Amino acid sequence: MLASCSPKFYVPNTQNVPLIREKGEVDLTLSGNGNQVEFQGAYGVSNAFAVQLNGGAFIPSDLDNGNGGSGKFVEVGAGVFKQLSDHVIFETYGIVGLGSFENHLPSTIADSPLTSGEISASFLRVGVQPNLGYRSKYFTAAISSRFSNVSYNNLRGALYFDGKDQVAYLNANKSNFFIEPAFTLRGGSEKIKLQLQYVYSVNASNSDFPRDDSMFTLGLGLHF
Repeated sequence: MLASCSPKFYVPNTQNVPLIREKGEVDLTLSGNGNQVEFQGAYGVSNAFAVQLNGGAFIPSDLDNGNGGSGKFVEVGAGVFKQLSDHVIFETYGIVGLGSFENHLPSTIADSPLTSGEISASFLRVGVQPNLGYRSKYFTAAISSRFSNVSYNNLRGALYFDGKDQVAYLNANKSNFFIEPAFTLRGGSEKIKLQLQYVYSVNASNSDFPRDDSMFTLGLGLHF
């Protein structure tokens, strides 16, 4: 949840795809890109049930004109998993996340001198994420998709962009349903692997909603 040259109210985060296959397994990942840093963790509670904890911060550099933004979130999840064959695993998690974002666009104040050029809000994301992957000793490949509703609250600020009141716009579009398929690759040693993930984000309820519609993250994972 960050801003660049224009307001931006949503950015997808890295999906947690641990591919747990038995009780006691732990999967930890630190990932990110030039705009964000994140962590993901998962634990096999039993031979069919797992939990996860995710979080992160979006901290891109401001543009030369001072426009920018930031955000943060924390998320918990719980779900079931099943090993379909020696190397193929299916799992599904229910997830709930809380966070906040802010945009600051001082470049807009010249055209709207009675505003602060800022907007901020809190959000709640509730969803489900099924994962299907191939996991071997040194390599993992998985497809996943997150289906979630993001609702905004506690809106603050005074920002006009292209003649539109952005606080009023977000207030009128508080609830948004996202479909976010992802592809994850991991490779390395048995316990430590590099991770590359691509996420594509579709706002099924409002295609014009200010957001990033895709991203790549690079990570380092520990599995034991």
